[in-house]
Amino acid sequence: MSRVLLPVALLVTSLLGVATVAWSASPLPASFIADLEGLQARLEAGDLAAVRERSVAQAERLAGGNAADRWARALYLQLAAGAAARDGDLSLAADYLGQARRGSGIEPHHRDRWQHDEAGLRLAAGETRDGANLLAEWLEGHSGEARDHWRLARARAELEQWELAAEHVRDARGMKAQLDEGQRELAVTVLRRAGDEAEALAILGGGLATSRDPERWRVAAALAQRAGNTGQAASIWEAGWRAGVFTGADDLRRLVELHLAGGTPARAAEHLEAALAEGTLEDSEANRRLLAQAWERARDRERALTAWQRVAEQSGAGDDWARLGQLAHAWGRDQLAERALAQAGR
Repeated sequence: MSRVLLPVALLVTSLLGVATVAWSASPLPASFIADLEGLQARLEAGDLAAVRERSVAQAERLAGGNAADRWARALYLQLAAGAAARDGDLSLAADYLGQARRGSGIEPHHRDRWQHDEAGLRLAAGETRDGANLLAEWLEGHSGEARDHWRLARARAELEQWELAAEHVRDARGMKAQLDEGQRELAVTVLRRAGDEAEALAILGGGLATSRDPERWRVAAALAQRAGNTGQAASIWEAGWRAGVFTGADDLRRLVELHLAGGTPARAAEHLEAALAEGTLEDSEANRRLLAQAWERARDRERALTAWQRVAEQSGAGDDWARLGQLAHAWGRDQLAERALAQAGR
């Protein structure tokens, strides 16, 4: 499963936007505000290395100072995170934000925002476990947005924590019912692995009508069968066959098997009869016997007897003649029964 990548530009914008509000509304000395604003302007101009170097140096110098110093330190670390993120070093950017939020005297709403952004950076950097834990902790105190739950669901899936992933899939769907293709694929995978075949099928089925991907149709049929609804599995495969998604002898055999297992043997027999006539399936003893069994299970007496007689004549096997005789006797075809049983006894 591919790792979800956060839009780094959006994260950088978030970091800078919060910083601007924070220091403009804070009781920092004018010298700090001027320096921070100057560094932000240089960051926006792309002077990344210089901004990071200056911001980190200022943060180190201010460590252990008074309340204003500690607040300024956190803002410098936020700027350093913005520079590192824009430079592509997402892990380092997350480290700077972690230092900023863990400083003493930081207001809870700033700490929360930095934790959320740190989680996003760590997930984007491939630090899945740490990022997932940070985001999960953040979501314990915030409802979040659908994208937060999708992000965490994917991270939990990468960690093979399927039940936890399924919880966040459901949370995300509760916030936004419409899924894009990536979300649909993730949701189906997670719910299948969590054992919720019915919900996975409901999601997958919504996209089948426009899909030409045979694998998606196969998965849908398998989900229905595992959920105990073989009839629905047969209906899905039938629709795929009619739409031309499924083709060839193997797919046809599977369609016949599903109809037989799903309680629609007449449809199985009709498909078999057409395939034998058209040459899609080999006109073999085994396929003829399967056709006879299908008509027998469908309780179509005339077709079943005709089919079994052809099988018996083709195979010459006593068991086939005996089966024909038993059915003929049960269905009141005494003359045919006598002939068939006589052949079976030879």
